Amino acid sequence: MATLGAPGAGLAIALENLFPPLPSEVTAAADCSEAYKIEQQLATGTTWRMCWHYESEAGLVLENISYQPKGEAQPIKVLTSAKLAQIHVPYDDGQAEYSDLTGAGFGQGLMNMAPGECPGGTIKSVKVPDAWDPEHADVNGLCTTTRSRGHAYRMQGDTPSKVWQTQGKDLLVYTVNQVGWYEYITEWRFQDDGTLHMNVGATGSLSPGDYDAGDGRGWPIGKNATSYATSHSHNVFWRLNFGLDGSPKSKIEQYDSVVSPPSRGNEGPTNKTTRTKITKELAGNAKNMRWWRVVSNSGKNKDNHARSYEIVPGASTKYLGRPYTKSDVYFTEYKKCEQFASDNLRNCGTGGGKSVDKWVNGQTLTHPVVWMNVGFHHVARDEDQQPMPVHWQGFSIAPRDVTAMNPLTPADLADQNGRPREGS
Repeated sequence: MATLGAPGAGLAIALENLFPPLPSEVTAAADCSEAYKIEQQLATGTTWRMCWHYESEAGLVLENISYQPKGEAQPIKVLTSAKLAQIHVPYDDGQAEYSDLTGAGFGQGLMNMAPGECPGGTIKSVKVPDAWDPEHADVNGLCTTTRSRGHAYRMQGDTPSKVWQTQGKDLLVYTVNQVGWYEYITEWRFQDDGTLHMNVGATGSLSPGDYDAGDGRGWPIGKNATSYATSHSHNVFWRLNFGLDGSPKSKIEQYDSVVSPPSRGNEGPTNKTTRTKITKELAGNAKNMRWWRVVSNSGKNKDNHARSYEIVPGASTKYLGRPYTKSDVYFTEYKKCEQFASDNLRNCGTGGGKSVDKWVNGQTLTHPVVWMNVGFHHVARDEDQQPMPVHWQGFSIAPRDVTAMNPLTPADLADQNGRPREGS
């Protein structure tokens, strides 16, 4: 397995001349029947569009996701598809290990939601494929709603009486799936500034069958020290198939910064950032001052800069017990059979492997798929009873040069792009 930044991974170059000319822009919006379409214009003027369908193992799948802020004549395609790719749950005592998507009925566990669980929104009916109860395969289980998130920005002018501020708005799309005693809230949050958040929240109940961790691998729950809840991990994988500007062709870039001590009379340390072009399939790990972006091959913004999305990892506790959980992110060349990060159900042929670590074999990246791994080590506490509060894990992708300016820029500031012009 290669690691990001390893020799041969690509050419590291300084941050000059990062924006070569690109082909003309191609855009696309969601294209599906009305029942499977989600389209929401937020109060700040941004519109998100996408299609959805439901799979028997992965649950909710979002497709043809596009983003259109005010000032853009056409929707900007972001993702071809996005879905969960596994929830891997190993217990600390080694007695149990679950693959909740491919082996524990995640998709069949879609729950009906009451209106109060989707405040101000709409609950869509979902037909669950291969439902355990075929007579009740239709579940009111997909919520789409909007929420305020607080300040999108605030800027005070030259006088205290002039303040520019906007309260940000988000589109939320989510389901609730029950697996055993747990209930997973799978949330996709689309901000009006183009940021996407992918989150899974675990709630429900601690399994009473696991109150037996008397070997130092659990935490006492209840009166005194008679019940010990076994500690365990939740390793959640997402699979993102990018389609920036309507094309599956894109590039992966990694950025690393090195801080050096003050020298040559400088007042402070220096910080040099370099770019590495990731040209081969790779498994990567988060590191201080390291980040990645997916760069469009077919579109650029009005400033003539390549559109891209930056991957923003969330808090994670890495589980080192399995090869496929030892890396934070995987970049693989698209292959239709590669759908689940572990215990992959589709046949990829002899030697194809059943987990994402096996698919990182140095193939040239032309149509990259991003697999994100975010871990959470659940050491139970008294407050987890009863019911268990939601504990969240996830990550984001943030627009980087998707638009020429802040997509929520007020009209008064629309001419303040780049260095002020002479005489302006």
